[in-house]
Amino acid sequence: MQSLALIENWPVPTAAAAVVRADGTVLGAHGPLGQRFALASVTKPLAAYALLVAYEEGAVELDGPAGPDGSTVRHLLAHTSGLAFDEHRVTAAPGERRLYSNAGFEVLGDHVAKATDIPFAEYLRQAVLEPLGMTATTLDGSPAKDGVSTVDDLVRFAAEVQAPRLLDPRTVAEAMTVQYPGTKGVLPGYGHQNPNDWGLGFEIRDAKSPHWTGTSSSPGTFGHFGQSGTFLWIDPAAGVACVALTDRAFGPWAIEAWTPFTDAVLAELV
Repeated sequence: MQSLALIENWPVPTAAAAVVRADGTVLGAHGPLGQRFALASVTKPLAAYALLVAYEEGAVELDGPAGPDGSTVRHLLAHTSGLAFDEHRVTAAPGERRLYSNAGFEVLGDHVAKATDIPFAEYLRQAVLEPLGMTATTLDGSPAKDGVSTVDDLVRFAAEVQAPRLLDPRTVAEAMTVQYPGTKGVLPGYGHQNPNDWGLGFEIRDAKSPHWTGTSSSPGTFGHFGQSGTFLWIDPAAGVACVALTDRAFGPWAIEAWTPFTDAVLAELV
């Protein structure tokens, strides 16, 4: 795909990207696909997927208590627990606002570890990484932001999310459904949005503007971006997912570059 070569124009030391279908067919790839990059918050979808495995195994309940008083696993996954961004401090009642929270995902990691008696990083490896052959992906630290991976590995994950084998497709469909519809909040880097829609660990595009995906991305597009200059989106209407990893922190350069890049990728698929 010629559109993927646009990453060569990004003002970053290194970038790699790929587009993959649900059956695992890689339609195009560019850059060092086996190079390991810090994922930052693109770690969250991996962590959420592991938690959903724990849910299907009966170790945790989505509507069971976790985090602040009145909060549930579902609240934490959907960033509506009331926890602050990077502090274990309550700033709102559960379900009241969409408060993007790294602390919430750390609570989730601890919750799964306690329920399974397995450290979360090891549970992630056993539940998701190993079955998908993601041998270059590791988590050493926070389940909110400390994952390290490659484009090659994330292509495997993106194919799994599109055509689930590790989870019941109904569970994945629930994860991609807006939780607590109409909730307003802030999308980091893009400002206040009403509504600020999220599923279970995945952000849902809907009609958000501005946004880090494309202007031509379908409303059902979901995924995540990371402050390390990384993103993963899945566009069900287009039938593809795209992974892009860089080694430059998210900033104005990414806001300027990512949207036209995604529009070019989608245009090439038509």
